[in-house]
Amino acid sequence: MAQPHVPRRVTTVAERKFAEHAGELSKLGLRERFERIYATNLWSDPETRSGVESSLDSTGVLRRELPKGLSQLGARVLLDVPCGDFAWMSRVDLNGVDYIGGDIVPPIVAENQRRYGGESRRFIDVDLTRDSLPDADVLLCRDCLVHLSYANIHRVLANVARSDIRYILMTSFPGRGDNQDIEDGNWRPLDFGAPPFSFPSPRLTIVEECEEEGGAYADKSLVAWSVAEIPPEWTRGA
Repeated sequence: MAQPHVPRRVTTVAERKFAEHAGELSKLGLRERFERIYATNLWSDPETRSGVESSLDSTGVLRRELPKGLSQLGARVLLDVPCGDFAWMSRVDLNGVDYIGGDIVPPIVAENQRRYGGESRRFIDVDLTRDSLPDADVLLCRDCLVHLSYANIHRVLANVARSDIRYILMTSFPGRGDNQDIEDGNWRPLDFGAPPFSFPSPRLTIVEECEEEGGAYADKSLVAWSVAEIPPEWTRGA
């Protein structure tokens, strides 16, 4: 039987930059690491400090398909963590959806609230690994867990399970199956359908058609699961 094609593994900008600054970043706590990454524009994108995958060119498919996905999940309240600088999300049609953007970096939150806050849109300072989460139908968790260690992924998923959030919509690379642990702040692709996660079949998949590194990550997707379906070993004891 023919094996499914798995895109080649290519080192990304985020990995290269983390390796250059690992000695400095490894001395910092989780919040401080991401504050330093933001303050220094470590991922070196000229358009957005949230990195190349948050540029307008990189989010074209996502901006078009996300409203359809949110409608399919019955989202009336969307919690978006990490929201980053809100640049690409500001172009998404969220008509009829109350938006809460959260981030672990306080200056991002303050600037977003100043520029974009409104009656149906607010921004909060939140650490997904530990802080109580506001009620929402869907948690959008794009480009987040791919930067976290297994220990902190466990803390995030356990924290989400304690909330009243119904669905989690997060970055996954279906079919890769090459999961590995990393230091917080680094990067690698994650396939949540493969061990050690072994999530069930998802409710929704949006393939982003990523062009980074010559299309080596064209399988990058936003994938939704019911929070109740997350395997219990990832929601207990953290």
